Amino acid sequence: MKFEWYLALRYFKGKRKGSRFLSFIKIMAITGVAVGSAGLLIALSIVHGFKSTIDNKVLGFAPHITISTYSSDPLYRSDTLVTDLTKYEEIENAQAVVYGQAMIQSPQEVTGIFFKGVESQGDVTDLNQYIAEGEFDLRTDSSNMPGIVLGRQMANTLNASIGTILTAYTIEGIPSPLNSPEIQQFRLTGVYQTGIDRFDEIYALVDRRYAQELFRIPGVHASAVEIRLRDNSNIQSFNKELSESLPFPYYTETIYSQYGNIFAWVDLQEETIPFVISVMIIVAAFNLIGTILMMVIERTRDIGILKTIGAQSKKVRKIFLLEGFFVASVGLIIGMGISLLFAWAQSTYQIIPLSEQNYYMSYAPVEPHGLDFIIVAAVTFLLCALASWLPARVASKTDPLKVIAYGR
Repeated sequence: MKFEWYLALRYFKGKRKGSRFLSFIKIMAITGVAVGSAGLLIALSIVHGFKSTIDNKVLGFAPHITISTYSSDPLYRSDTLVTDLTKYEEIENAQAVVYGQAMIQSPQEVTGIFFKGVESQGDVTDLNQYIAEGEFDLRTDSSNMPGIVLGRQMANTLNASIGTILTAYTIEGIPSPLNSPEIQQFRLTGVYQTGIDRFDEIYALVDRRYAQELFRIPGVHASAVEIRLRDNSNIQSFNKELSESLPFPYYTETIYSQYGNIFAWVDLQEETIPFVISVMIIVAAFNLIGTILMMVIERTRDIGILKTIGAQSKKVRKIFLLEGFFVASVGLIIGMGISLLFAWAQSTYQIIPLSEQNYYMSYAPVEPHGLDFIIVAAVTFLLCALASWLPARVASKTDPLKVIAYGR
C-alpha cells in the first residue's frame, strides 16, 4: 500500500487521543453526505414512481390518439376511417366511439354524466385492469337490459351497487310533445377505480349501439375514433404523421394534450425536487471543507515532519484529498443503503400513505433507477473532491521549518 493511502486511512480512522472533537466533526460530515445523497435518491425514486403510476393510469384509461372533427360534428362513415387506419403497423387497436352528456338516475339519486359508447367487448384502453367490482360487461342480459360500467365516485354518488338499475335521459332543445327525451335503462355490471377523480367521477361506459340511440347518432357515424399504439413512446411522432395524412375536417389530439395538466403536474415534481435536495449535498460539501481544514490544523506537525523527510507537496495534497474521498465514500454507501431500505419498506408496507383525492394514489410509489445512483455518486464525489481541494492545497503549502519550529 502506498504511504499516502496508509496515512490517509490512519487519519480517517482518527485513533489519536484527544481527537474526539475532530471525530465528531468527521461523523457530521459523513452524516451530511449520507443524508443528502439518501434524500436525493429517495426523492428521485418517489418522483419516478409518481410518473410511472400516473402515466400507467392515464395511458390505461385514455386512448393514445383521438380523431374527431374541428366542428365537433359526428364523424361520417367512421367505419371506413377505422378500416383505413389498419394499414398503419404502429396501431394496435382503433375503434369508433360515441360521446355525449346525459342525466342518469338511480333509485335514490340523479346526476349528470358523460357517456362513452364503445364496443361491447371493451374499448381500446386497459380499463379492465382497474375494475374494482363486478366485471367489464356491456352486453345485454337475459332480460334485455344492457350493461353499464361506472367510476367509483360516480357509483358512490348514485348510491349504486352491482345489479342496480340505472335510467339515462337525453334531450336536444326544449322538451315538448314533438321533442320527447330519449330514455334507456342499464344494469350496473362493473365499477372501475383509477384513483384519478377526473376519470372516476364523470364517465360511464356503455355499448356503442345504445349510446347512438341515446344521442340520435346513425349507426355508421361516431363522435370520434380512438387509437391505441403498440409503443406509447411513439405517440407524438406518430400523431404528427397521422395528422398530416388525414384530410380536412379530421383533427387529431394526443393523450398528452388532452390531459396535459396531469402530466405537467408530474413533470413539475420531477424538475423541482432534485434541485432542492441537491442543496443538501452542497451544504454537506461545505461541511466537508471545514472538516478537512480541522484535520489539516490537527496534523500540522505531521505535515511538517513528512515534508522534512522528503515528502513532496503533491503527496501531502493527495493524503487530504483521499480524506475527502473516504468521507464521500462512506457517506454515499450509507446514503444508498438508506434509500434502498426505504424503497423496500415503502413497497412492502406503504409507510407513507397519501390522499388519493389529491395525489391520485393511496401511497407514495417508489421506483429506484440505477442511473440515478450513478449520477448521484458522480456528483457527490465531484463536489467532495472540490470541497477537499482547498484544505488539501493549504496542507501542501505548509512550510516544514516553521511548523517544526512552532511545534518545538
